[in-house]
Amino acid sequence: MVRVRTDPYVRVFDTTLRDGEQSPGASLTSDEKLVLARSIAALGVDVIEAGFPAASPDDLAAVQSIARQVGTAEGPIIAGLARACRGDIESAWEAVRLAHRPRIHTFIATSDLHMECKLSMSREQVLARVREMVGYARSLCDDVQFSPEDATRSDPGFLIQVTTAAIEAGATTLNIPDTVGYALPNEYSQLLARLIEQTARVGIVWSAHCHDDLGLATANALAGIEAGARQVEVTVNGIGERAGNTSLEEVVMALATRRPELGLETGIETRQLTSISRMVSRFTGISVPPNKAVVGRNAFAHEAGIHQDGMLKDERTYEIMTPESVGLERSELVLGKHSGRHAFRSRLQEIGVELDEVQLDEAFKQFKKLADRRKTITDADLMALTRAEVGTSEEHYRLGHLQVVCGSPAAATATVRLIGRQGSERVGAAVGSGSVDAVFRAIQKIAEAPNELIDFRIRNVTAGIDALGEVSVRIAPGSEAAKSPAHASNNGHGHNGPRSNGHGVTDGHRTNGHRTNGHRPSSHRPSGHDSNNANTVQAAQATYAGYGADTDVIVASAKAYLAAINRMLTATMAVTASMAATATSSADAASPGAPMPLADTTQPITFPRYEPFAEEPFDPDYTVGIP
Repeated sequence: MVRVRTDPYVRVFDTTLRDGEQSPGASLTSDEKLVLARSIAALGVDVIEAGFPAASPDDLAAVQSIARQVGTAEGPIIAGLARACRGDIESAWEAVRLAHRPRIHTFIATSDLHMECKLSMSREQVLARVREMVGYARSLCDDVQFSPEDATRSDPGFLIQVTTAAIEAGATTLNIPDTVGYALPNEYSQLLARLIEQTARVGIVWSAHCHDDLGLATANALAGIEAGARQVEVTVNGIGERAGNTSLEEVVMALATRRPELGLETGIETRQLTSISRMVSRFTGISVPPNKAVVGRNAFAHEAGIHQDGMLKDERTYEIMTPESVGLERSELVLGKHSGRHAFRSRLQEIGVELDEVQLDEAFKQFKKLADRRKTITDADLMALTRAEVGTSEEHYRLGHLQVVCGSPAAATATVRLIGRQGSERVGAAVGSGSVDAVFRAIQKIAEAPNELIDFRIRNVTAGIDALGEVSVRIAPGSEAAKSPAHASNNGHGHNGPRSNGHGVTDGHRTNGHRTNGHRPSSHRPSGHDSNNANTVQAAQATYAGYGADTDVIVASAKAYLAAINRMLTATMAVTASMAATATSSADAASPGAPMPLADTTQPITFPRYEPFAEEPFDPDYTVGIP
């Protein structure tokens, strides 16, 4: 039966600076080790294994510096690793002796495989070496830790002899390493329980040291703790030889989260776990996997719609610990193709965007389309997507299909299909000086809404090849004779060349993130003296903005231009309706005895020019000259 100790405190032995540094490519300088040691000490660990002093003069100097500056009266125990030989032990003592509480950690392999192939020593020789070297270490330092390397593949009977000899020679801590991550949790706990029972000594601390070769490091360490180990050897982010060591953050949060069941605690300030994780990752150059427990980028991130809905109702539905408990500000609801309306609406509200149900439906459709093309949707993407919905006027036309053919020196050709208010479709094509120019000309041909392009801007919302591009345009009503919009050229990659607005205004070059403005000649503004003419003047002088966003900047440009045209048509129809109402009032005033006709409020006011159009055959001869 596994024996469980009653002592509730588990000491945290951090070996990030020694075993963790043995990760391939993770070598640290002396200065980096000192900075990390200070942060690890501030985390609240009980022991810092600062290095292997006999490995190199630099490592010796680093451990000395840590012992002197971090191993203060208020600081942790500072340990140095040494093989079971006199030279290593002397180097370790020289390195840690300046610490307020120094420790020598010595080891020798005890599995038959290691003794035969690596050490070329017999069991009797190893046993004698343990007695001699642990005794020598104890003569130098009051705190000695002994580890039988490859303990989990050692003969349990021989392991009992070795640990008993180490205790008798003066070891105060016995560490049982699963050096190659071979043990199963029940095997490890049974081994520790047997050793504790058969070598019972008051005042001895047993320690668990596990590796993650089979992904069982944390499970084995917890099993060892349940069996009676009251020290656990860990590294930040679980870095270490091969597949790594037991992860500090995983063991600490497991003990904290399941404290009611386990009745155990540590001295770790868990709110610093995220910051120390990022520091170690930055110094070693070893990235933290996104799905890493506790400190990974996705540890408190939720994308599935069902999970997000639960999180918005009660965070306990899908989180067993709070993000604040490990140093994060909050959980993250990641918007992606699996997200639902609840999370989408919630995130919009957080960034200050309020949409009615109709606008929300349309924005959510656009969001889903974007999410199918991109892994992650940012707040900037959401602002870009919803900006087109906020304050949108009546939609006379919407974009159904767009195709552009362009190249050099060939002219750009655009084919556009627009959908009217009652679902009717109409196709138009045009040639332009660039992709955007061709698209705008084709849209204007279909919409029959002469206008002048006053402003055109394009920029990327986020970084990356799949970034969302947003386009803003501003147009003004043009004369009936003006059959084309401004010549906005675009090569399909977000950069436009010089253009002319078609009304005598020549603009310079425009690049991504900048704008080019035209100026409408005053001769294009009609004037009048009566109220109807005043309304006409006001409508003619107004400008109308449009906005569009898409991963394709040409599509975004089409959406923006179409939005501006829709606003212009809505305003024009309002002016026309106002003029009609004024004319009716004047006629009624001239004939006071005439009965007032009843308005049919069940029928919308329609105007032939802007009626939803019927299908019209494509005119292949319709082209526009290239400036």
